[in-house]
Amino acid sequence: MPRFLHLADVHLGFTKYDSPERTKDFFYALQDAIYHYALVPQVDFVLIAGDLFEQRQVLPATLNQAQICLSQLREAGIPVFAIEGNHDYRPYGTQTSWLRYLSDWGVLKLLEPSDRPTGEILEPWSEETQRGGYIDLPCGVRVVGSRWYGASAPQAIHRLAEQVEQLPAGPKWTVMMFHHGLEGQIARYSGALRYQDFLPLKQAGVDYLALGHIHREYSLENWIFNPGSIEANSIAENQEQSPRGVYLVELSAAGVTAEHKQDYQQRPIVRLSIKADPAQTADQLQEMAIATITKAAQDHKTQDSLTELRLHGSIGFERSELDIRRLRSTLHDLSGALIFLLKYDVTGREFQSYINEDDELPSRLDIERTVFADFLSANVNYRSATEPLVKGLLDLKSRVLSQEPESELYSFIETLLEGLPPESPA
Repeated sequence: MPRFLHLADVHLGFTKYDSPERTKDFFYALQDAIYHYALVPQVDFVLIAGDLFEQRQVLPATLNQAQICLSQLREAGIPVFAIEGNHDYRPYGTQTSWLRYLSDWGVLKLLEPSDRPTGEILEPWSEETQRGGYIDLPCGVRVVGSRWYGASAPQAIHRLAEQVEQLPAGPKWTVMMFHHGLEGQIARYSGALRYQDFLPLKQAGVDYLALGHIHREYSLENWIFNPGSIEANSIAENQEQSPRGVYLVELSAAGVTAEHKQDYQQRPIVRLSIKADPAQTADQLQEMAIATITKAAQDHKTQDSLTELRLHGSIGFERSELDIRRLRSTLHDLSGALIFLLKYDVTGREFQSYINEDDELPSRLDIERTVFADFLSANVNYRSATEPLVKGLLDLKSRVLSQEPESELYSFIETLLEGLPPESPA
């Protein structure tokens, strides 16, 4: 019974958050997944369905990481088959890529249709030229490759399906790699293919369609399989909301058995949130944030993790009253996280006084009084002193219009603030 490991979206060389340790996470995740689910069970082969690298231009250290992992498989006699994804496909007009380099050096086999004047053609793999679009394996599996097609993917699928049908008779099982997303798997993703777009491949005899591109796991009708990324590319890709991993697959008389595996080295992700109350001051909201992170750290949740704290809801003070940069630094230190993100998604509370159309229009003075009252009532620092402050602001306006000296205006303001009720923060 043939067994293989299906992985995708490795993204070696990932640099988001500008952390060298975070970049290493992707190497450690690949190395550990290969050990647990390829080397230990001694699979027949490994598939990389696109995006082995984060970028087309690969740094020497990143290339070395790929060679370390792939060489371990080669030494174990386990072949690796790969296709290019949208992150690592060759630039337009060029004839090579870093995946092609690895293929030429024999650490993997890059399966892709050949470029011919008559169009793309699936040719058998040649060990002599290190080129080919498909390969027949002794374990009874035909592996077919493709490349990143972007918007032309539906048309490419029809061409590939026709060519798969025309291939000479081969092994019992046909497995194909394709780097593209299926519609309906993640929100706000344009360009995904419909299930009907993939159907020609099934009708052509593909038994297992190994997808990549979308970073969360999904499968459909025991035929389409997408393992998700090896490691999270952002804090939003935590396992609860965006499960990811690799597939350990067995082909037998009973059909396809694909086990989704996640038990390998990955950076833990912690996402927390606090809802602000309009009655809170900036200091009180800050104290709540500190208490939340302190407890999470005491529970050993945040150490060396990717941690996000989201502050949301309505606030009763000016956004600028909370020093977000300083608070983020404090929370980062308390959490012990590798990466700490503080999202300040709050809105100000608004007070509005409505005028009844049947009533007589208010005077200018009444309108000014209402506007001042609305602004003050919306701020927790001045809410308890709204009435005396409204009177004071109206008086201050009259004094300014009367062109009183600045020294007298400042003296009036000091007297006004000194006379506020004791409970007022001002």
